[in-house]
Amino acid sequence: MEIYAIFTTSFIIGFSGAIMPGPLLTVTIGESARRGFLAGPLIVAGHAILELVLLLALAGGLSALLATERVSHIVAVIGGAFLLYMGAGMARDAAAGRVSFKMSGQSGQDGKAVESAGSLATARQNAPKRMHPVLAGILVSVANPYWTLWWATVGLGYITLSLQKGAPGLASFFTGHILADLIWYSLISAVVAGGRKFLSDRIYSGIIAACGIFLLGLGGYFLYYGIFT
Repeated sequence: MEIYAIFTTSFIIGFSGAIMPGPLLTVTIGESARRGFLAGPLIVAGHAILELVLLLALAGGLSALLATERVSHIVAVIGGAFLLYMGAGMARDAAAGRVSFKMSGQSGQDGKAVESAGSLATARQNAPKRMHPVLAGILVSVANPYWTLWWATVGLGYITLSLQKGAPGLASFFTGHILADLIWYSLISAVVAGGRKFLSDRIYSGIIAACGIFLLGLGGYFLYYGIFT
């Protein structure tokens, strides 16, 4: 397979995976509503850092370990616990009203709204304490056992194919894969962040609560998979 074909097919497969609902999409929606557009690219940056490390590890022969049932179950249990922690925190913050992003303003002499230092301080105090989006991108990715299994199977196959073209082939595969994530999640962030000015705190809290509940359900499923299957 030629370099351009590796890049194109990697992009298409990566995009088809990115658009599927999952914990990374949920966290991107929640963080974009709270932080703005940059949350999406930053989350993808964390995701990309982890995937680059895993890509190099798989190219070095780690796939046999990751594909074992024991490792899969361990990843599922740890990942499920982490998703439960994140989901509970998001749901709790929404229920307690600690997720306001609106800032009260006062009118200046020209009639335009001017945000006071007091309102900014209040908003910061009311904002939920969250980890940095880059770190969230790393942890949410590694918490998903299906992400690990995908790389140990489909990802490994692409790595093997790409290595036939050496380092340029591997770079083309990784670039196409990450570009798909960046385009999709940046689009999601733009849509969510662009709608912030039209959202009331009540609607925003509902979005955060829904994301938290989704993560709780997914975390419970991962725990069940890791313990009982």
